[in-house]
Amino acid sequence: MHAIRASIIAGMALSANSIGAGAAVFGPANPFYAPSPLPFHAPPFDRIKDEDYLPAIEAGMAEQLAEMQRIADNTAPPTLENTFIAMERSGRLLVRAQAAFSGVSEANTNPTLQSAKTALAPKLAAHQDAIHLNRKLFKRIAAVYHKRATLKLDPESLRLVEVTYDEFVHAGANLSDTDQAELKRLNEEASTLSNAFSTKLLEATKAGAYSTALPTALAGLSPAQLAAAAQAAENRKAEGYLIPLQNTTQQPLLASLSARSTRDAVFQNSWTRAQRGDANDTRATIARLAQLRAQRAKLLGFASHAAWKLEDQMAKTPQAALEFMDALVPVATAKAASEAQDIQAVIDAQQGGFALQPWDWAFYGEQVRRAKYDLDEAEIKPYFELNNVLENGVFFAATQLYGISFRERKDIPVYHPDVRVFEVTDVDGTPLALFYCDYFKRDNKNGGAWMSAFVRPSRLLSDLPVVYNVANLPKPATGEPALISFDDVTTMFHEFGHALHGMFANTRYPTLSGTTPARDFVEFPSQFNEHWAIYPAVFDHYARHHQTGAALPVALVEKLKKAKNFNAGYALTEVLAAAELDMQWHVLPADAPLQDPDEFERQALVKTHLDVHAVPPRYRSSYFSHIWDSGYSAGYYAYLWTQMLDDDAYQWFEDHGGLSRANGERFRRMILALGNTQNLAGIYQAWRGKPPTIEAMMKYRGFRP
Repeated sequence: MHAIRASIIAGMALSANSIGAGAAVFGPANPFYAPSPLPFHAPPFDRIKDEDYLPAIEAGMAEQLAEMQRIADNTAPPTLENTFIAMERSGRLLVRAQAAFSGVSEANTNPTLQSAKTALAPKLAAHQDAIHLNRKLFKRIAAVYHKRATLKLDPESLRLVEVTYDEFVHAGANLSDTDQAELKRLNEEASTLSNAFSTKLLEATKAGAYSTALPTALAGLSPAQLAAAAQAAENRKAEGYLIPLQNTTQQPLLASLSARSTRDAVFQNSWTRAQRGDANDTRATIARLAQLRAQRAKLLGFASHAAWKLEDQMAKTPQAALEFMDALVPVATAKAASEAQDIQAVIDAQQGGFALQPWDWAFYGEQVRRAKYDLDEAEIKPYFELNNVLENGVFFAATQLYGISFRERKDIPVYHPDVRVFEVTDVDGTPLALFYCDYFKRDNKNGGAWMSAFVRPSRLLSDLPVVYNVANLPKPATGEPALISFDDVTTMFHEFGHALHGMFANTRYPTLSGTTPARDFVEFPSQFNEHWAIYPAVFDHYARHHQTGAALPVALVEKLKKAKNFNAGYALTEVLAAAELDMQWHVLPADAPLQDPDEFERQALVKTHLDVHAVPPRYRSSYFSHIWDSGYSAGYYAYLWTQMLDDDAYQWFEDHGGLSRANGERFRRMILALGNTQNLAGIYQAWRGKPPTIEAMMKYRGFRP
């Protein structure tokens, strides 16, 4: 699935020596020293060197710690202005340096950046603790919080007070000195391990690429796909052909590869990428990380990490999330079993002589889809050229709904030549945002797709948003068009849904801005935006042949729509398996022994009735980046929870005339603009007129008529 990533921009407790070392080399020559002079304060990537990040971030931490201490030492009675708003204004150097560093180190890393990331991980964790565990600071926060009812605060300011107070308590502000010292130790080790996991996984994924000198091993690939595999090998200065791994268990080219031995090899490379007993094996790392999280939760007064993590989410408790998922398991696995029977029938009809395996599913499933719907992926791919999908699909839908317009800016510096930048103008002609997109896969880029921000919008700070989308779409050979699958089209719409959430934020305070709400709400706008990919007025505008410009034939359009929920059982089962795995890891109590990840995973899938051999989890524990280093621990269920919200929301649009400026403006004003300024369930119900139900999800995902 896709993700939203956020920079770590709070917390500290560096030693005097480490701060001094960073500050000694930080001065006016560093491009982060002052706010960027570029439009929207975009990062000046043409001036930023790899060695600029570390001293800027260290100086930024020192600066913010001093600012926070001044707030804590203020002798005036605590108020919204001299405490909460002063905190909102703090850390500007750290924010701008860390936001740029996070973006580049995840999408275009190198040994210098990885070294800086490793050095910074425990320091940033300590920085976070130094703020959250500052007793004098928390005393001022608590004083305002406890008299908030008498202060006549505006709703957004009241929300800021409550969210900030809850954040500090959640982070251990009420613990004893002894427990706070232990908490700092746990946080530092956990942060170091999380970073180690990320580094190991990047290398494991790179090493797991399938390579061959024989074109016959790649039978079934199109000429363009074969050329891309040759280009991938050439990029690594290797002979022959190379298929890089994507972040998921299943790999896109498994649907095309006709040599079963090749499919098996590609799958095994994916499945075992981080379990080879080498320096990149992540199993010991994740086992210890799960244990640390459980111990930290106990220290904070919770039965498990999941209980601690979900306290401020819409689901509220692990039990609620598990009950929601458990109810979906029988429906999903039954449909997956039916799909498996259809696939096995094709294998048997071809006298294959083998039982369906995970590496067979996509290949023979494509044959079933072709037979059932007379639809061949190769037939429709020429109509999905990446740039056309972006400008005439993703952007077009946003213009139709929200009235915004886009203009490419080639004068804004970028961190890699693949990156493009667009200025976004609001319906009234005023500047709204900058949008960066970095779509092609690289060996030095983290897996998956995500959205984040270089600048978060805030009326208080007069900041306009600078947001970006990153993906790992296959890069074509030089001179070839970037033709993508419909799944990739959906990914582009999804991540742009996050971008819209970030761009439309109309909030005063950075803490409450844009994509700051709970995980099980923040995936709602992104998944909702996926619906427009297949909406007729939008689809007809971008589904054009890359050579002739002809529209996708009506017959193919109808086939695509009918096949939309093909493999729905597989799709839901693999996500459920990953989400249940995540939750099982994070409901472990503090006294649980160190787990053997292989055995734990096996038992967890049996326990949750998701041990379906032919349908492995979308992510195996050992390469489940979402939960070990991307902030989704005990939160992967959010993709399912928000499917309920997004399908329910789309049903409202269907009931009120579909895609229109009026409907879009209402959704923008009542959902996208609000960030985390109100109770999230209340935000949804105010817009929808009632709580969400699962009925639309079951309908749109093909589980009910």
